[in-house]
Amino acid sequence: MNATAEATAPEPILSVRNLRTWFTLRQWGFFKAGDVRAVDDVSFDLAAGESVAFVGESGCGKSTLARTLLGLNKPTAGEVVFEGQPMSRLWGPSLKRYRARVGYVQQDPYAALPPFMNIAQILAEPLKIHGVPRAEREQRIDNALAEVRLTPSSDYRNKFPHMLSGGQQQRVVIARALVLQPAMLIADEPVSMLDASVRVEILELLNRIQRERQLTLAFITHDLSTVRHYTDRVFVMYAGQVIEQAPVDELIDNPHHPYTQALLTALADPDPANAHRDREVPGGEPPSLIHPPTGCRFHPRCPKMIEGKCETEVPPEFEVGEGHVSECWLAPR
Repeated sequence: MNATAEATAPEPILSVRNLRTWFTLRQWGFFKAGDVRAVDDVSFDLAAGESVAFVGESGCGKSTLARTLLGLNKPTAGEVVFEGQPMSRLWGPSLKRYRARVGYVQQDPYAALPPFMNIAQILAEPLKIHGVPRAEREQRIDNALAEVRLTPSSDYRNKFPHMLSGGQQQRVVIARALVLQPAMLIADEPVSMLDASVRVEILELLNRIQRERQLTLAFITHDLSTVRHYTDRVFVMYAGQVIEQAPVDELIDNPHHPYTQALLTALADPDPANAHRDREVPGGEPPSLIHPPTGCRFHPRCPKMIEGKCETEVPPEFEVGEGHVSECWLAPR
């Protein structure tokens, strides 16, 4: 990229540099027994209006990353900059404004909604906290319910969460995330607790809202089969680190890192002709985040490990295509 292009390139809405979120383990409540390195040296930029996915198996650190970006977990090191403002400098009113600008869609809608508040009260609560006038609150509640296709709003305002289906509850969770008119939305496994018949509806809903509002959407998931239709870029996480990132079509059509290849191989194939094909899925379990492996963290499970190198040397980022980066010693130079 030339200097003119760099000068005119817009600033990212979110910039993350060398982020670490570690949790201290203590024995008997006093003695330090180690650190859980849930997020370990993660860096990336997100553009305004971009939709991205963070994928990986359970325990890879993607949900901890989401909670750190929301300000619910305090980073151990590194920097998060949102709309030009470092998160480390946010406190009091400025932190309150930040949380209004970043919406959160939780994984389990039933657990996310207060059982003793009706839908109108649930949606009004964040508006009250952020000082939105009463007259405007009512209009925003009706608009949010209409946006998530819970209409007419009068049919839902006085209902309690247990009176709704799982899909309707998740629509309320999305509406609550939207009432403060955020610039960015973080959706943590938003369809994993729903029936298969409802998942596509919710994903289509999120995709439509993201496009219409030009929201930046960070989609946390373990299911690579859905990201192609709803995101622009994919970040693959393993053992607390981002090991590959690329535009979604490039990543799915040309996966480079052996772990990404394993994730794609493990996907169910709807073609009956491929029902009996061999699946070369690496064995073993994800590594301990207290004592992660040296070198490449995937090397104990990697079928392509280079002895004497992958075990001891941490691979840097290699550019393997347009916007396609892989942390693997097998990357073409």
